[in-house]
Amino acid sequence: MNNLLTVRIQEKMDTFSKGQRLIARYISEHYDKVAFMTASRLGATVGVSESTVVRFATEIGYTGYPELQQAMQEMIRNKLTSVQRMQVTEGRIKNNDILDSIFTQDMDIIRRTMEETSHENFYNAVEAICQSRKIYILGARSSLALATFLRYYLGLLFDHVVLVQCTSEAEIFEQMIRVNEQDVVIGISFPRYSRKAVKAMNFAHNQGAKVVAITDSTLSPLAEISDYLLLARSDIASIVDSLCAPLSLINALIVAIGFRRRKEAEETFTRLENIWDEYGVYEKVDEKDKA
Repeated sequence: MNNLLTVRIQEKMDTFSKGQRLIARYISEHYDKVAFMTASRLGATVGVSESTVVRFATEIGYTGYPELQQAMQEMIRNKLTSVQRMQVTEGRIKNNDILDSIFTQDMDIIRRTMEETSHENFYNAVEAICQSRKIYILGARSSLALATFLRYYLGLLFDHVVLVQCTSEAEIFEQMIRVNEQDVVIGISFPRYSRKAVKAMNFAHNQGAKVVAITDSTLSPLAEISDYLLLARSDIASIVDSLCAPLSLINALIVAIGFRRRKEAEETFTRLENIWDEYGVYEKVDEKDKA
């Protein structure tokens, strides 16, 4: 269990009521289950009221039960197997409509990301990217989709963008062999964190490059080595990661960089539009045809 949470419980143990001691003991022994229980369900399981559970959370220093629950979720998400993730999701959705449940979950994730993302880090990262000699983007496993998306749009705004292929550690270091303090390396990783991504970001950091980490928590292995930490919440949606918040953050990053390089962006897209028209890249849709 998370050491901070353990310390909080132990420090307060002597002051707990009988019911709160029951909660503390159950959390210590079954925190992986409690992380996805509602306050009312935890209370029913332990044999206390929901209000006792809420008071317990505030007693150990959290603003409420949701914050305590989030702390437990963060510490176990990187340990859950795919089968366990499916079981957790099934337990959360139960008899609710799957489509509505996932939409609601994603909206909550984006809201929490808006509340927690540092605006200062965001705009400092934008400036560092715009001032860099070369931009490296790295994302393994499911984060590769986000890295590819970011590479596509930054590639339209800069002529020095590299999407690092993460097929093997040897290839990663070969592609990044010339990275230096003039460069920016953007690393994207969410639970379960890619070991290759962490090693590559450590290498970039040691070479003096500016490191931008797009990840989910200050507990992420990318957080400690980053110059600019951009937090975006992710959550479990069965066997897949919910990456709506990271994608929204990346969209904002691209737009901010586009505004920062407005002149270059306008010239590039004006030229591209002419090329697309000349070579018939896109199918033209006539409004009359649609009718």
